[in-house]
Amino acid sequence: MIPPDTSAAFVADMEDVLEVYQRPHDPQRPLVCLDETSKQLITETRAPIPAKPGRKARHDYEYERNGVANLFMVFAPLEGWRLVKVTDRHTAIDYAHMLRDLSDVHFPDAAKIALVQDNLNTHKPASLYEAFPAAEARRLVERFEWHYTPKHGSWLNMAESELGVLASQCLDRRIADKQILTPGSATETSTTQRPPGNSKPPTPALS
Repeated sequence: MIPPDTSAAFVADMEDVLEVYQRPHDPQRPLVCLDETSKQLITETRAPIPAKPGRKARHDYEYERNGVANLFMVFAPLEGWRLVKVTDRHTAIDYAHMLRDLSDVHFPDAAKIALVQDNLNTHKPASLYEAFPAAEARRLVERFEWHYTPKHGSWLNMAESELGVLASQCLDRRIADKQILTPGSATETSTTQRPPGNSKPPTPALS
């Protein structure tokens, strides 16, 4: 439902995103959707009872919190490619390094990357200036075509749907630490197709 007091802004941003989604595939201007989420890391205080035929594994109700990991989801739907990057924190610096990886590692030959994301306060060009010298930040800003989902309309971001699949297939269990989380997310979300212009296979998840 579109909030009545913000309907004009909602529709304007929605139609901008939908226009990007309707563009034909162009390897020189790949469509990339980005989103992020957090995962509470949980350590078992007692060994779980393993699953048996007809019975699921059982876990004690007691546990210990072991910090929180941040997960970036990057989804290029027209390339059939996705990436999960696991970081310790959720900061503008982490976001800026994620964008530099997109530009220089995964899509180095693209003329410009059409980036769709939500309006999180760190998802701004200013984050690049916070992380890098001004000349490098400007170079990276120009590598992207910036598009934002409407406020209260993050469901228009296809990367959010990918995170939903990841949550239901991989993250819906107790995960003790980042080392376990990283290969688990890679297994659930990576594909073998390579981004255009990249001669190396995509990295499914990075620590």
